[in-house]
Amino acid sequence: MANLKKVLTLLFVLVSVVEYSNAQEIILSKYKFGEGLLFSGKDDNYQMEISGYLQPNVETKKYLDNNDATLYNRFRMRRSRFQLAGTAKREKISYQLEIDLTGGGEGADAVGGLVYDAWIGYDFNKNIKLTFGQKSTSTDNRELGMSSRTLQLADRSPVSAAFGSIREFGLFLETSYKITKKAVLQPEVAITNGDGINVIGKDHGGFKFGGRVDYLPFGKFSNFGQFRQADLMRELTPKFVVGVNYSYNVGISDRRGSQSGTILYLDKNNNELLPDYAKYGVDFLFKYNGFSLLGEYVNASARVPSEISKYIKNDGSYDTTVFAADVKNRMMLGEGYNLQGGYLFKNRVAVDGRVSYLKPQTNSFLNNPTFYNRSNYYTIGVSKYLARGYGAKIQLDCTYINAKNGSNDLNGNPIKGNEFLTRLITTISF
Repeated sequence: MANLKKVLTLLFVLVSVVEYSNAQEIILSKYKFGEGLLFSGKDDNYQMEISGYLQPNVETKKYLDNNDATLYNRFRMRRSRFQLAGTAKREKISYQLEIDLTGGGEGADAVGGLVYDAWIGYDFNKNIKLTFGQKSTSTDNRELGMSSRTLQLADRSPVSAAFGSIREFGLFLETSYKITKKAVLQPEVAITNGDGINVIGKDHGGFKFGGRVDYLPFGKFSNFGQFRQADLMRELTPKFVVGVNYSYNVGISDRRGSQSGTILYLDKNNNELLPDYAKYGVDFLFKYNGFSLLGEYVNASARVPSEISKYIKNDGSYDTTVFAADVKNRMMLGEGYNLQGGYLFKNRVAVDGRVSYLKPQTNSFLNNPTFYNRSNYYTIGVSKYLARGYGAKIQLDCTYINAKNGSNDLNGNPIKGNEFLTRLITTISF
């Protein structure tokens, strides 16, 4: 896998060299704040865009109905991204490289490593595209297919954080068909490594197979609005997309198939034997005249082989008393829904809200008292967009969290009440 990624990186370099060596003249398009630098050949066949963004973040957490009066504050660079993307129209080739300079992200973006996106695509025609490499997968919920700099609240939902695999390495087939004068059907298929990204060592388990089907009854959104949250384009006519997704991951070695080798099991003969992970979801997005509404449902389950008999501990020793319940207690199993919406005023001030709910299975890591064991999340937020697009914005949101009985604080100490979380984030794009 490491060698494949080295080859992929080399191909990116070669495509860039060919692109500019064939162009007689390089033209820099007029710069629009937040939309990156766009270079093109004189005949407009070759194009390359350089872009990026920074997101400094401050968050404060308070435990309510508790004797602890402390405000837990955190200051960090939430995201720092750099992206290189390009196309060669006659050759029907596109490519993208995105790196994160913060060290791998956290929460719903905790994919680890430096390289996020690294792929090459080939357009068979205007309706069919095959991509090879590392990118976000269509088998996640809809929110995870949207750029982090276009979020309408300060961060992604708890549903995305609980069940998302974020990015994967493999083959991705995207298609689009106009089935009526306006309606569009978009089926997608993905075959990936099933272990997230940047697998440098052994690639544990088998492949992950999945796909998605989206239906757009009123046609496509303006300016890629299907992949962005707030309705900055103020759609002149209603736009709507509804989709279903499913994936089956053969042998995962972490909690949800987003990393490789962090949780390993063996059979009685010390052969590696891992549980399978299945996930399905339904989601939709509606936009019209500044209003947006996003809804998502996700359900995740596991199949645990009865032959599993040993668990490899962090120190390399074996736990030989392993039951199916023990395996499931280390996995993200259960269901959740997310409903969020908002309105963007003409002065580029937006008011948004979100309700998220997590319902774990009886045996699931979602019952962990320190990191999860929370059921309901209620968020309200306000954003100020400082430019016409996503060039710069300031966002503040507040979340009330229901902590179940037996929950702990960040230090592992029992808490009696609920939680209140405030986040402030600034986005600067170039």
